[in-house]
Order: sequence, then C-alpha cells, then structure tokens
Amino acid sequence: MVRKIGSGRSRKSGRKDQQTLDMFAISLEQQPLQTFTERAYLNYAMYVILDRALPHIGDGLKPVQRRIAYAMSDLGLSAGSKFKKSARTVGDVLGKFHPHGDSACYEAMVLMAQPFSFRYPLVDGQGNWGSTDDPKSFAAMRYTEARLTRYADMLLAELRHGTVEWQANFDGTLQEPVLLPARLPNILLNGGSGIAVGMATDIPPHNIREVAAACVHLLEQPDADLDALCTHIVGPDYPTVAEIITPAKDIRQIYRSGSGSLRMRALWQQQGATLIITALPHQVSGSKILEQIGAQMQAKKLPLLVDIRDESDHENPVRLVLEMRSTRTEAARLMSHLFASTDLEHSYRVNMNAIGLDGKPRVFDLRSLLSEWLVFRRQTVRRRLQHRLDQVLDRLHILDGLLLAFVNLDEVIRIIRSHDHPAAELIQRFALSTRQAEAILQLRLRQLARLEEIKIRQEQGVLAKERDQLQQVLGSECRFRRLLRDELIADAEQYGDPRRSPIVSRQPARALNETELLPAEAITVVLSEKGWIRAAKGHEIDPQSLNFRTGDDFLQAVRGRSNQQLIIFDQSGHSYQIPAHSLPSARGLGEPLAKTLNPPSGIGFSCLLLGDPDDLFLLSTTAGNAFVISVAEMQTSKKAGKNLLTVPDKALILPPVPVCDYARDWLVVVTTAGRLLSFPVKEMPRLARGKGVRMINVPVARLRSGLEVVVAVVVCQPTQNLRLDSGKRFLRLKTADLQHYQGERAQRGLVLPRGFRQVDGLCIDTK
Repeated sequence: MVRKIGSGRSRKSGRKDQQTLDMFAISLEQQPLQTFTERAYLNYAMYVILDRALPHIGDGLKPVQRRIAYAMSDLGLSAGSKFKKSARTVGDVLGKFHPHGDSACYEAMVLMAQPFSFRYPLVDGQGNWGSTDDPKSFAAMRYTEARLTRYADMLLAELRHGTVEWQANFDGTLQEPVLLPARLPNILLNGGSGIAVGMATDIPPHNIREVAAACVHLLEQPDADLDALCTHIVGPDYPTVAEIITPAKDIRQIYRSGSGSLRMRALWQQQGATLIITALPHQVSGSKILEQIGAQMQAKKLPLLVDIRDESDHENPVRLVLEMRSTRTEAARLMSHLFASTDLEHSYRVNMNAIGLDGKPRVFDLRSLLSEWLVFRRQTVRRRLQHRLDQVLDRLHILDGLLLAFVNLDEVIRIIRSHDHPAAELIQRFALSTRQAEAILQLRLRQLARLEEIKIRQEQGVLAKERDQLQQVLGSECRFRRLLRDELIADAEQYGDPRRSPIVSRQPARALNETELLPAEAITVVLSEKGWIRAAKGHEIDPQSLNFRTGDDFLQAVRGRSNQQLIIFDQSGHSYQIPAHSLPSARGLGEPLAKTLNPPSGIGFSCLLLGDPDDLFLLSTTAGNAFVISVAEMQTSKKAGKNLLTVPDKALILPPVPVCDYARDWLVVVTTAGRLLSFPVKEMPRLARGKGVRMINVPVARLRSGLEVVVAVVVCQPTQNLRLDSGKRFLRLKTADLQHYQGERAQRGLVLPRGFRQVDGLCIDTK
C-alpha cells in the first residue's frame, strides 16, 4: 500500500472539512463582475450625494456642517460663551460624529466663519480666518478660536424640544440629530455649492427679510404663483455690495426653472484721472484682478492705463486704484472693456439642487422649495408643540398626585412609615399612578410645608392655562398658521438686515478693440510720390516743408487721429488698411508702403484717407464716375488689398472726399474744360465696390483723347462758399453763385467765367 506523505488526517476529519466548505459555498453569492462594480459604484454615488455634497432642504446644511454646528452646541460654545480653540471643536467632530480628514473638516468650519463666503455666518471666529483676497490664507486650527454666532441659534434653539429625529453616530455610542430644526429656510439664506457623482448644486444666498416675507405670503396664500413671490424676493443677495446686473426677467426665469446663470459687476467711481474699484463680485480676489489687468498692460493691450495699485486696508477692504493716462479717456468705455476682459464682471451658475423631505435629491424651483420647507417647518413646530404639551400634561399629572398627598398628608406619612412597599400601598389606597407615587416618595421634609401646597396650586393654574393654549393651537389650523407667521416675522426682525447686493440694469460689457484702446491724438499722415509714408503729431505741420528722399516729392497728406485706420488706394483702385498708430514718425524719411503691403507689380499708390468706420466718403475718378461708401466697407486685413474702385483706362483716382450729411450735402464737380455742375449728394448711390455712376456728362471722345476730364470734386453744405484756383488767380463762388450751376446728376454743367476755365483746384472757402 502506498501512503501519501503528509496525509496523516483521518477520513472522518476530512469529511467534516468538506461539509464546512459546502456550507460556506452555499452562503456565497455569484454575480457578474459588471453587475457587482455597477452596484458598488451606485452605492458610492448615493453616499456622496446624500452624506457629503448636497444640502438638505430642511436646515440647508451638509452633514459635515450640521455636525460642526451640533458639536459646538454640545460643547457649550453659544454666542455668549467664551471662545475655544478650533482644534477642540474639530477633534470633537471627528471623534464623535464625522470620522474623516481633519483638514477637510476645518476648511468646512472656516467657510462657515467667513463673512465674505457665508451671507449669514454660523461660526464666530477669532484669529486669522482668511481674507477676501485669499480665502485659504487662514491660520491652522491650533491658533484660531471659535464659537457659534447668534444666527446659529436659529438652527439650534429648538433642538432639545422633541423637534427632530435622532440617530446613532458612526460607532453607535452617541446620538446625533438627523436634521437641525431651522426656524428660517437656511437653504436659501446661505445657499450652498457642492459636486457629487453625476450631479452638483449651486444655490445663491438670499436676504432674510425678503425670504421670510415670501414665506409669510405663501403661508397666507398657498395658491400664490411665482410672480407674487418675486415681489418679495427680487433676487439673490450675496455677501458683497457689488451689483447684480442680470435682468429681472432672467432672474424670474431662474426661479421658475431652478437653474440658470447670474452676473455680478464690481462697483467703481471716478476721481479725475483715477478710477477706484470699491467692491468686487462674490469670491473674486483683488490680487487676481490686478494680475489680469497687469497682464494686459504688459502686453501693451491697455495703453489707456499707466498704473494700478491695491490700497485695500482695514477701513477699506476693497480699494483698487487705476490711473488713466488722461482725463479725456472715456472711463465708462474703459471699465466696460475691463468688465468684459477680467473678473470685474463674474458669472455664477445657479442650480437649486437639494435633498427633499423624501430623502431624494432634485432641482427645486423657488415656489416648490419654499412650499416644501414650509411643510418641514409645520412638522417641526407641531412636534415642538406636542412635545411641550406632553411635558405639561405629565407635570399636571404629577402635581395632581402631590396635591392629593398634601390633602391626606397624615395618611401618606403613616403608610410610608408602616409599610415595606409604600409605593404599591399608595397606588392602591389613593388610586395613583406609578409616576405619582414615585414623586410623592421623593418629596423632602421641607417640601411638606403649607407654602408648597400653595405653590403647587399656582403651578397647576399656569400649566393648565398653557395646556389649553397648546391644545387650541394644535386643534386649530388658523391659530397654527398664525403662530407660524408670527414666528417667521419675529425671526426675520431678529436676524435680518438690509439687502447688500443691489440689482440694477446695466448695458452689456464690451471689450474694446485695439484701435479703441489707443489714445486719440491728432496726427498728420504724409505720402510721397514713391510710396514712402510717415506720420507727424498734430495738425499744424506743413507737409510740403518736410524733407524727402532724392528723386522723391510730396504727393498727399491727410489729417486725423491716431486711433483711426489709414486707408490707402493704389492706382488700380485697390484699398489697403494700416493702423494709424503704427506709422513711422515724421522725424525721419518714413518707410515704403511696399514693405508692409503687397500691391500689384508696377502699380503705385495714389491717395489716402483717415476716418471712423461709420464715416462716409465719395470715391471718384477723373473719368467722372463715383459712388459713396463707408470706411468700414473699405477696410481689409489682406496685404494684397481689396478691389474696391474700378478705374477706367487712362483715368486716375481723385482724392476721397468726406460726406458729412448724405441727405443734405451737395456735390460740386468741375472739369478741365471749365464746366461746373452742382447737385445733391443723395443722387449718388451707396455701393460696397464697383465703378459707380456718372457725375457729369463729358463726351466719350473728349475723355478718351484726354481733352476733358474731371479735375476736382467737392462735397459741401448748401450755405458754404467755394474757392476755385486757376493759375495765380482764384474765384470765390458764394451760395448765390452756386445756385446758377445747380442741376441734375450726369448733366453737362455750365461753363465758368472767362479767365477761370483752366481749373487747378477747387476747395471749400474757409475765409
């Protein structure tokens, strides 16, 4: 027989082990890995949702916040007590109710103490609890001290009055409240934010007085609609005095759906060339604002500012100073740009997601949220009244027994002295209850005086009156509702304060483009015949007196502002665009346009114009064709330019003429043959590009031969005079004279007086 090595166990013990394994296998549950992981993840998700991230509609607190408030109350840290180290509070919270990380618990406590984070703080902190500039700059919990605020009494005052359910803590050694009996809807007053698994919440804070007024209105009129409630709650009320600029209709839509977006804008004021920011949006850091503005200044995208500094101190928590380059700068446009490009205007998401009374999370609209909280408050108050009524009835029951003992004092003393079990004898002799008998036996000798009987009868009267009142309130819906109303009004008066965040209507913020950000300095742009360009500051310079390169000479000059776009035309009718502020200085000889632009080969530049995007100009050629166009339609970002004006063969482009009033201005055109015609500008079409229409009728043969072409075009007002240059002589054409040459577009025009038919130029007479 072959024996296995190490098999010294008997068959009987082997059978027992097999039976044990079979029993263990029966208790095992087999399931697919996908099912197990899905169930485990869902369980974790529900734990995060219900026990971590979302507040409950009843008291508006997350579990960690509720446990901090209860632990501080349990430590006796009321608003009137002395401060205690925060480490003591955090230790009690972790050791008794919330076995998680101490840093996370302390950060939750810090948020409850920061007046710039909570609209109505629950914790009164002493020490460094952070600042608006850096909320996380708070000191360690071993250095700070804390106690509850008076507002926290609103959550804890009724805790011991039988108002809430209690549950065992994590190790079953202590009891903690499931909810706190909030006397006001803290879910709206302090709001809350949190991210769970698959859902999040962002509830903005509100003003106590407004919310209480809405609750009273809904209590008195249960069928009140959202519009009626919004007459009391006009919008959120953040811990900052910055403006809420979301329109009222959008706020109402947020309250109707329970989700949306709000915008807040900083407050500012102007003192000369200085802008002072006095309030920032909720949870916006002043240092971050300065960093954002400084980055724009460093990138030379904000030349309107020369300096920024932070002058915030204890008296002025927010004071950011911006120094403008000049008092002529439009402060409102500059601030509009900063609102659009920095966090001086901030957006806040609203998602009123909370755990309802049924223990399930959902998104509430304003009316359903207030209605459900009123259900919670009704339950709380009814439990409080019933708890007090039970106490009163129990005390009256005991007082009845004590009074019976005083009436039969001698008999009671005899029974106590002569019987081994006096309680049972008293119950049998006087038909008492067990509690009454125990109360009689616990009486002291000094309580057997006649005075005690009088006190018992007085206490009976007071308690009987209170019992009747409680029973009346509990038995009457009208009285119960009146009690709720009076308590809401009283609490709003005790804890309420004026609104901080004003709701105002503002124009949408608009970021300025590069041109608008530049200072509007007067400049004169000079173009030479060879295509060299430069710009001089001011309008007083004489362009023709400048030095030019050898073989080059003056071609044209235009006056405008440095924040405008320079439009350049070549001889083929293409337009080009260059920012005026980027032009080289007139102190030198300039730079060739061909270095920046890419015109067709062999084509030179002919004329310039400076203007704002909405300005109108008349584009014309010596062939007599023209049309009206805006500067915006001429602009192009292409280096090769934009084919704008069709130039006939052998024709040249005339300098663009500004049109001030398209409906009232007159157009005056003169040819080399001395023919002049005047007609309204509105007869010229407004085109985006093309050849245009004929201004004056010049025979085609004379145009082709060059015997007669358009030499000058002027746009003027009906009351302005003109000056016509002919060699060394000039002719002033007054308003009455111009009426002689008036006609319709495309007519031949009338001949000028003898001696002035060789026209060199035509312009508006400024003398």
